Amino acid sequence: MAKTFKGIDVSQYQQNIDFKKVKAAGIDYVIIRAGFGKYAHQKDPYFEKNYKAAKAAGLKVGAYWYSYAATVADAKAEAQTCINAIKGKTFEYPIYFDLEERSQFAKGRAFCNSLVKTFCNALEHAGYWAGLYISRSPLQQYISAYVAKRYALWVAEYGSRCNYGRTYGMWQYSSTGRVSGISGNVDMDICYVDYPAKIKAAGLNGFKKQAIRPTSKPSASHAKKTVTYTVKRGDTLSGIARRYKTTVAKLVKNNGIKNPNIIYAGQKIKIK
Repeated sequence: MAKTFKGIDVSQYQQNIDFKKVKAAGIDYVIIRAGFGKYAHQKDPYFEKNYKAAKAAGLKVGAYWYSYAATVADAKAEAQTCINAIKGKTFEYPIYFDLEERSQFAKGRAFCNSLVKTFCNALEHAGYWAGLYISRSPLQQYISAYVAKRYALWVAEYGSRCNYGRTYGMWQYSSTGRVSGISGNVDMDICYVDYPAKIKAAGLNGFKKQAIRPTSKPSASHAKKTVTYTVKRGDTLSGIARRYKTTVAKLVKNNGIKNPNIIYAGQKIKIK
């Protein structure tokens, strides 16, 4: 059976947390709310404190940003505010777009897909592993399967099992958990993906890409090979970046791309 990881997610509502006790209780990671909305003053007042204390306790850390976006432009603004809040830090787990508002779901699937793609693509372009947090029912109603599969997926459904029939990386199974070091209830999570290993290997979320040292010095006759990729229909630059464990920013620089959202089938992309 594949290894799983025990986690919690927290915000200002848990107030002061003793993360050393949380770690001792067997928790592997914590997803911390960085903020909500599109304005700088909406950064979670406990984010900095929670981040530093969780890291000091030896916990792996991710973050989420609660969305109130009423337009695609709002989602883009929320992404930038989130990036500003988390920059300069390292995260072993993805940065999640938290989609919960009924007013957003009321605008339909195409609208919700656009919010998710706008936010997550902006995070990827900035060098982060982006994900979506959403409850199971609206996930099935308002998010297309290709969008759900495209990003790290964190599904909320309380009970003894998650009934989402497709692939997901994390499951929030309770909002009434009790963990030593936290006063009151806390959300409980199980992760099925070794995100820390994947994120560090890819050099995302503030980590430098892990270099592979050659066992012997290469000879001059073995010149460094150029790696290219031919764009296929349906490809995105962020998808290509993830496939080759690089970043959108590097691909943009290597290829002189003016708009990272526009690539064409048949186009040659220089990877390195």
